[in-house]
Amino acid sequence: MKQGLSLRVSQHLALTPQLQQSIRLLQLSTLELGQEVDQMLDENPFLERLQEDAPREEFGLAQTDTPVRQDDVEAEAASYSATDYAPEASSAAASSDADVTPLAGDEAQSWDGDGSVELAPDDSEWGTDAKARSNNLGGDEEMDATELARSQESLQSHLHRQALSLRLGEEDRVALRFLIESLNEDGYLEDSLESLAAGLAGEHTEHLEALVHHFTVALGLLQSLEPAGVGARNLAECLSLQLRARLQQETKDAKVAALIALALRICAQPMDLLARRDIKRLVQLCGASDANVRQAITLIGRLDPKTGRRFVDVERNVVVPDVLVVRIGKGANAKYRAQLNPEVMPRLRVHDIYASALRQHKSGGRDASNHAALQQRLQEARWFIKNIQQRFDTILRVSNAIVERQKSFFTHGALAMRPLVLRDIADELGLHESTISRVTSAKYMATPFGTFELKYFFGSALGTESGGNASSTAVRALIKQLVAAEDNAKPLSDSQISQMLEEQGIQVARRTVAKYREALKIAPANLRKAM
Repeated sequence: MKQGLSLRVSQHLALTPQLQQSIRLLQLSTLELGQEVDQMLDENPFLERLQEDAPREEFGLAQTDTPVRQDDVEAEAASYSATDYAPEASSAAASSDADVTPLAGDEAQSWDGDGSVELAPDDSEWGTDAKARSNNLGGDEEMDATELARSQESLQSHLHRQALSLRLGEEDRVALRFLIESLNEDGYLEDSLESLAAGLAGEHTEHLEALVHHFTVALGLLQSLEPAGVGARNLAECLSLQLRARLQQETKDAKVAALIALALRICAQPMDLLARRDIKRLVQLCGASDANVRQAITLIGRLDPKTGRRFVDVERNVVVPDVLVVRIGKGANAKYRAQLNPEVMPRLRVHDIYASALRQHKSGGRDASNHAALQQRLQEARWFIKNIQQRFDTILRVSNAIVERQKSFFTHGALAMRPLVLRDIADELGLHESTISRVTSAKYMATPFGTFELKYFFGSALGTESGGNASSTAVRALIKQLVAAEDNAKPLSDSQISQMLEEQGIQVARRTVAKYREALKIAPANLRKAM
């Protein structure tokens, strides 16, 4: 075999630790970013948080970092070459260096004011001037939604507190406590009494019958507690418990008592009849008139099918916007701009004392390895601050691009939404489409019409008779508007909604209407029919 030499050229992608961290921080939500910051503060001694009472500084590396000697800059630049970065990384770095500044210095206006309102983290700017609810801990201080969520009482604690007023034996008290702890978050008892007793008895089967008896007694006590309907094993039992509680209160009004009794008979029938609102079948089974059955179904519809949900911790539902939209100017010349929410931006800096001590310390001899490790930690702190800055700069750039594309939304609402896809923003900003996807995930924007995820402003295009395009988001808003204005006695079917949209020049198939209706959590026409 003849031997020879050949030259082969190849390329490979190398992600530096700094770039990996930048990508990871970009896709984190506000809550996850806070956890990441706390973890970094615990692990890196060169990183510290600015005091809350310190004067607010402009966010960015140039303002938060400590001065760096030229020797350190050259050493840091030598450790990583420019060839280690991917082409996408270059574009991302370029995006971070773009001249994008928050609107902290602009004069913000209220939506209906005269432009004299200064921008501040104040809830009254977004439509309410009511004071926060005071806590019930004996103090007079106010608390925000997060503190209110933390102070909310759980369902189990609420029931245990009521059980203290009951005079029970030791066995019944323990059985009641066991059932309370076995409830799910909806207030239902998913497991049967027999299965609970069998699991508790284990191999001691001789105690099984006694345990079932104590659980039966405890179940009756549990279902007598507030809220009404707790401890039910199915939906029918939950509704029946609430109706019996109301029946005990309506002892004087015979008509109301008769209506509740009819509702109880309806709940005793198969639930699918009630779900389909099969009035004719329920009239036959319950032996009542059509009008009375409809009134009873209306009464059942006002009940709470998940009585325990009101005690679920609501902290997870608290959304803090990452971006605030402000209006600049008045009348026809008004423009909308996005600015970062200063409350979600971490205020970090490199520890001055530790950084100065490291610069003054000469490396060599036995301390060479320790000095290199500390130098690496200092470098990681600078990287972290810079990557956080780049994250918020990218969010701001994307948000301003969205506001510019969807400026009609901020004036007229969802009906004025324009078609928009991720590629449009990516091409405009010179970023990759995956970067836009990371930015718009779990990031929220506060608007005059509410707080929305950034992905809300993206929607596919639907054809119109004029040859233009309509946003799918606007079509969903139009469907919601049509359903809200419909005759309750004759609700609109999906085909009728499709025809009405076609009359307005929007070509939408019936199946597409059904998909949008289900996404809006709107029931079908047969379930929306007036009772």
